[in-house]
Amino acid sequence: MNVVGIIHFVTGEEFGIDGNGQVTTHHWLFPETPEIIYGGLASLLIFGALYKFGWPQIKKSMNARTARIQKDLDGAAEAKASAASEATKIRAAKGDIEAERARMLAEADTQAAAILEDGRARMVVEMAEIESKGHADIAAASSRVGDELRAEIARLSSAAVDHVVTGSLDDSTHQELIESFIAKVGASQ
Repeated sequence: MNVVGIIHFVTGEEFGIDGNGQVTTHHWLFPETPEIIYGGLASLLIFGALYKFGWPQIKKSMNARTARIQKDLDGAAEAKASAASEATKIRAAKGDIEAERARMLAEADTQAAAILEDGRARMVVEMAEIESKGHADIAAASSRVGDELRAEIARLSSAAVDHVVTGSLDDSTHQELIESFIAKVGASQ
């Protein structure tokens, strides 16, 4: 038995076969009547089962999706409000930072001026001390040089006197000076 014979046996209708070997029906748009009945009943059963078992699941998943989207929207709105308040705080802090920066710079300028003034005062005092120490050192050096010069002059004059005296005195004058010195020393006792 061929395919056409099996279809004729099951449905009880006559089908034709065209020149290409295709099965043809009684109408070009509508299927055969038993196919409409069986297909319609099967579709109703499927749609009924989907409505009874699938619709609650679809409705539940749609409600869950709606709730998730609403939660995301609420979270986004909350994050936006939080970001706006944080931006306000940052802008206020930035203003405070600028004021604090200006205050710190003014304080640093004041401290720098005080340090410069203090440094200048110390430098003037140190210069006066160095100058007075220099004058004292010059005076001490001058006195020391004067004393050394006097001592050198005395030594040189003593040596010159000894040289002149010994060179110009003859033996008799020399003997006479010694005796007069001894006489004076003996008289003073």
